[in-house]
Amino acid sequence: QVQLVESGGGLVQVGGSLRLSCAASGRTFSSKAMGWFRQAPGKEREFVAGISRSGGSTHYKDSVKGRFTISRDNAKNTVYLQMNSLKPEDTAVYYCAAGEDEYEYWGQGTQVTVSS
Repeated sequence: QVQLVESGGGLVQVGGSLRLSCAASGRTFSSKAMGWFRQAPGKEREFVAGISRSGGSTHYKDSVKGRFTISRDNAKNTVYLQMNSLKPEDTAVYYCAAGEDEYEYWGQGTQVTVSS
């Protein structure tokens, strides 16, 4: 079992930055691919960014490329999402996810609100 706890969400103005963190329990963190997803009110949850087990490979939703950066520290069992140049459409609950063949573990989410 893996437990995930997100932090770092909050209220920020347009153009601002936030860094989300996701702390994972257990000894198998480095064997899991990690991802960030988000869900805005009235919308389905969507993929935002993913990172491979070693951190050597990343991929992003097109609309966040160049603005968001996912990274991980396997020694700290933590994955991060640095979000810059935030836009109102980035407002959502952000979820951390982990898995080997698919994302099977999920955090409770952290709210990000971008105000104009």
